[in-house]
Amino acid sequence: MSIEELARKNVRELTPYQSARRLGGKGDVWLNANEFPTAVPFDFTQQSLNRYPECQPKAVIDNYARYAGVTPEQVLVSRGADEGIELLIRAFCEPGLDAVLFCPPTYGMYSVSAETFGVPYRTVLAREDWQLDLQGIADNLEGVKLVYVCSPNNPTGQIINPQDMRVLLEMTRGKTLVIADEAYIEFCPQASLVGWLDEYPHLVILRTLSKAFALAGLRCGFTLANKEVINLLLKVIAPYPLSTPVADIAAQALSPQGIVAMRERVAQIISERQFLVSALRDIPCVEQVFDSETNYILARITASSAVFKSLWDQGIILRDQNKQPSLSGCLRITIGTRQESQRVIDALRAEQV
Repeated sequence: MSIEELARKNVRELTPYQSARRLGGKGDVWLNANEFPTAVPFDFTQQSLNRYPECQPKAVIDNYARYAGVTPEQVLVSRGADEGIELLIRAFCEPGLDAVLFCPPTYGMYSVSAETFGVPYRTVLAREDWQLDLQGIADNLEGVKLVYVCSPNNPTGQIINPQDMRVLLEMTRGKTLVIADEAYIEFCPQASLVGWLDEYPHLVILRTLSKAFALAGLRCGFTLANKEVINLLLKVIAPYPLSTPVADIAAQALSPQGIVAMRERVAQIISERQFLVSALRDIPCVEQVFDSETNYILARITASSAVFKSLWDQGIILRDQNKQPSLSGCLRITIGTRQESQRVIDALRAEQV
């Protein structure tokens, strides 16, 4: 028996998530991973590397709870929000019995994580405006333990209608967890559902330091939920999910000064987003630029695959969304520096379509 034959069948057949770094490229303008475009310096202050770190570092938990407006008992820190996605499946889903549900076009890790654990997933396509098809969800809830909703949604960039989220939470009460993935919420903090946690015990919120906090390389995320949910997740999380350097830097990033700096970065990105959107709408090959509440924009572009390859060859790496439902002809563009945006604008203006 070969090594591959020894592996689980679903893993042999699994298509891994195509992360920006996995897709590769040799560009110098990286606008495909929704990262902050410049590095933020930190000084490493903890030297006790001979000791294992805390499972849930107190300084990180306390600082994030203060920032998010919850109690420390409602916070779990993990290796990115991606680990939070997986922990929920591990804690709540019986492989082969329970299912998860999400609404494409959306973040690709929901399906990959479910498949990895042998948990079936169901999809209910979003409506034409990329809002939730509530009736479709209601018709497919039987046996579903987890519903993942990304808001603002990646890759479309829009906030999910709060009233629709309330309807979803009411229809799932007592039988299904609703996970609001708020990876980009710092760009539209008024849309957060964190204030709903007391009202809905089955609401879970995922957060990250990868975007507005400019710490994608740190791999630090958070799950916000009621204490009962957090206690269950603590049973299945790895013994030491955060290394000492990660916890050290995360605590600094979540200090009062760190929060101020983050909000300044958000303002910078929103200003650069407005500049890029305005310019793109005057370019002949750009058919439509969709509204965004995030650090990226989605644009429908004539001959998008050829344009994507042309910019790739020029060292400008975007994210092709053509394979996502309802996103034919769409490219996703991370908001970079003014110089990077200008490179994109100039390259698109030069396209002959």
